[in-house]
Amino acid sequence: MDANLRFWRAEGQSFFGRFLLWADALDPLLLLKSSNEIKRNRLLIQINEKTPTEPRQNNQVFWTASSVHPDTDKIIPILFRPPGRFPSVKFCVIISSAQRQAKTSFFWQFVFHTYTTAFTLVNGNGTPKAEEYPLKQKQILLGLGAISYSACVGALPLTIMNRYNLKSSLMQLLVRKLLPAPLFGLTSAFTVAMVRSPEFENGIAVMDRNGKVVGVSKKAGEKAVMETALSRAVLFGTTFFLPEVLMYCVQRARFVKNPRALGPVRMFVVMSVLAGMLPVSFSIFPQCGEIKRADLEPEILSSTEETEFFYNRGI
Repeated sequence: MDANLRFWRAEGQSFFGRFLLWADALDPLLLLKSSNEIKRNRLLIQINEKTPTEPRQNNQVFWTASSVHPDTDKIIPILFRPPGRFPSVKFCVIISSAQRQAKTSFFWQFVFHTYTTAFTLVNGNGTPKAEEYPLKQKQILLGLGAISYSACVGALPLTIMNRYNLKSSLMQLLVRKLLPAPLFGLTSAFTVAMVRSPEFENGIAVMDRNGKVVGVSKKAGEKAVMETALSRAVLFGTTFFLPEVLMYCVQRARFVKNPRALGPVRMFVVMSVLAGMLPVSFSIFPQCGEIKRADLEPEILSSTEETEFFYNRGI
């Protein structure tokens, strides 16, 4: 079992514990670490048996080394590491939430889903194998299809409203305030399910409590993808819904008297909600997922007497 997964298994048992760990892991300053330093710290973790049991004393070392994918042992590109999530996605979220024209809405949602899909592809479970076709090629094609479909679905309400000149206050409230949150949540979950579909089609590696791989499970892959998709829906659904509620309260209470200041205030609120929801969404499910014996395939159970099994959920 990878050193990072051992750490998550030991220290990430509770939601609050995972939240605190992710709050440290998402520090953008970790993006400044060089590849040589990441490799050196990765090696340090592998040879230092105390690291998984004393994470707070080696916090910086651990989170620097977490820039390495636990399944492939390759360094993750800088924009797709967990600390790069907030700086990379915040601009797309702010712009996408403020669009009023269908064409520009489609463009920015296409950009938004392109980044989140690429992040999913890079940080998914790396163990699925396929002999009949190039796996990465299929995932990229599925991702492009999911991105296009999601951008079209996201821009559809504005297209209908503008096409048929539906300008009533109720329609404005529905299309611009209420629909974006569920649409972004559902489409974000959809792109995760599509790009990581090989994980539940071909299965992912499952390990016993000692870290030994005991087999490849489609059920574990399905569980990993479902959990990640749900956490992504919570992240972006809340990020697009909660700022609207908070801005309504701000306007209703007249905390901001100058209408020109509402734009910057709204931007600050969106950024604050996104910054808070990132560690929350990452913490909903354990990074080192657990699956019971009764939920696995018979061919895996026949080779071991273990009752608990673990897998890399991905991000």
